[in-house]
Amino acid sequence: MTMIYNSPADFTEDATRGFVDLHSDRLRLVPGGVVRRRRSMKPKVAVIYGGGSGHYPAFAGVVGPGMGDGAVIGNLFTSPSTVQAYSVARAASSGAGVVISYGNYAGDVMNFGLAGERLTAEGIETRQLVITDDIASAPPAQSSKRRGIAGDFVVFKILGAAAERGDDLDEVVRLGLRANAATFSLGVAFAGCTFPGAREPHFTVPEGKMGLGLGIHGEPGLEDIDWMPADELAALLVGRLLSERPAGSGTRVAAILNGLGSTKYEELFLLWGHVAAMLREAGLEVVAPEVGELVTSLDMAGVSLTLCWLDDELEALWLAPADTPAFRRGVLEGTAASATADEEAVEYFYSEPDVESPLGSEDSRVVGALVVDCLRAMQAVLHEREDELGRIDQVAGDGDHGRGMVRGVDCAVDAATAALATGWGAAGVLASAGDAWAEHAGGTSGVLWGAALRALGAGLGNEVTVVPADVAAAVERFVLAMTDLGKAELGDKTVIDAAVPFRDRLRLEIDAQASLSDAWSAAASEACRAAEETRVLSPRRGRARPLAERSIGHPDPGAVSFGMCAAAVGSLLRAREGETGS
Repeated sequence: MTMIYNSPADFTEDATRGFVDLHSDRLRLVPGGVVRRRRSMKPKVAVIYGGGSGHYPAFAGVVGPGMGDGAVIGNLFTSPSTVQAYSVARAASSGAGVVISYGNYAGDVMNFGLAGERLTAEGIETRQLVITDDIASAPPAQSSKRRGIAGDFVVFKILGAAAERGDDLDEVVRLGLRANAATFSLGVAFAGCTFPGAREPHFTVPEGKMGLGLGIHGEPGLEDIDWMPADELAALLVGRLLSERPAGSGTRVAAILNGLGSTKYEELFLLWGHVAAMLREAGLEVVAPEVGELVTSLDMAGVSLTLCWLDDELEALWLAPADTPAFRRGVLEGTAASATADEEAVEYFYSEPDVESPLGSEDSRVVGALVVDCLRAMQAVLHEREDELGRIDQVAGDGDHGRGMVRGVDCAVDAATAALATGWGAAGVLASAGDAWAEHAGGTSGVLWGAALRALGAGLGNEVTVVPADVAAAVERFVLAMTDLGKAELGDKTVIDAAVPFRDRLRLEIDAQASLSDAWSAAASEACRAAEETRVLSPRRGRARPLAERSIGHPDPGAVSFGMCAAAVGSLLRAREGETGS
């Protein structure tokens, strides 16, 4: 259990400040994460790693010569926001392009992808490299859907070494893709992890069982199997990984036996003895193996084995020197002479409302005030039911949905209130709210709600008088923003399964001349019903997809929270209608 903290909400920020203070000779803090204290005097490819926190040494612990140039640090197990990723990459860039690498999780893919688009638009060529090493999360024919787990470290090492020796952006990416294609991992969980302030772990493993196919965000294994002694566990891990040996591969492999957070080093050493013997019996030569904690999951008890099939190119990069806070190999020559202090302030960009007029009309400001009240109604229900949303998300995810929604709506309310006080109308208030939600919540829900609120505002405008038909059209934009960004469809068991029925019922009621409050309330009821019906669905997207069987019988947390928010707004509109009689 995580016992040392002040406020659970500030855990990541507090830990990062302490980490950077400890390594102030190597790293400096920038908005969104950390970068090297000293940057190359001549342009080199900047390698950026990132994801949610709680995985140390990944990601900030492997920033330094021979590895990363920067790490984007999200909240616990939550994707960093687009602005955070943009900020870190921009600070680390030295003129030869940027490659951003991360595990294959929906929120990371969205947020890092959007940051890369923004950097490229500003003239900083940026590439994405998504890691897919977890063999338990999808079959070989669907390897692109696999999660990234401890194999992240191998790809990070290859990318960093290639960039450090001066390879150009195309070559760094080529080698990183080769490393990813040659890297395979499988793990087991013995016990779940516990967030700061939480009384219970995210999940439990039944007595006498192990969770096979763990994730690194507090997810349970894909199936519970009987506990087995170390030699049998080694045979299981080695056997499954060798079954995925790439065609034409050689006999040299890099290997990582990774502890997830509370499995003791002595246990790892014991298990490694069996693993190493089995690899040798299979005719393999293990090159510079690593045994220890490299990609963790807070205090989770578990272990994973990673194999990367090496060729001459990859082996040279795997063995290349590195000097970071958590990982060192060999001796780097000339680092100090080729580096210069880089202490300039990093400009941190917050999006301003993208509207034609700098201020809202009087009518639009009235709508803007109602928008703020609606956000506050959402805020109240999300705070009230935060734990419930977390419990639903724990079934097949990382349990952070309630916390993320609360963080997002809190920041949205503050930003919307400030925008209204400045004189913005509906569009400006919603754009400010959406940008703040996306920036501070991170994760999949953060980026989706942020984009959707901004789209809703664009539909309402900043000057015109709003009528019910305008609201229906704006909600159409809201849902379209979510589907365009998340690529989910009805039946995928996501927020879309509640948002689309809401949109359709709202349009139907308004076309039938219902009042806005009646139409919205009917649509909210439809959304809540649809959210409840996601119980029978099997997830086809997001972190819940690998745990599809566990998810069946439980509703989707994103759909449930959408229904909650819609119902809260409906109640407010009905109350206002009763007060005004219109």
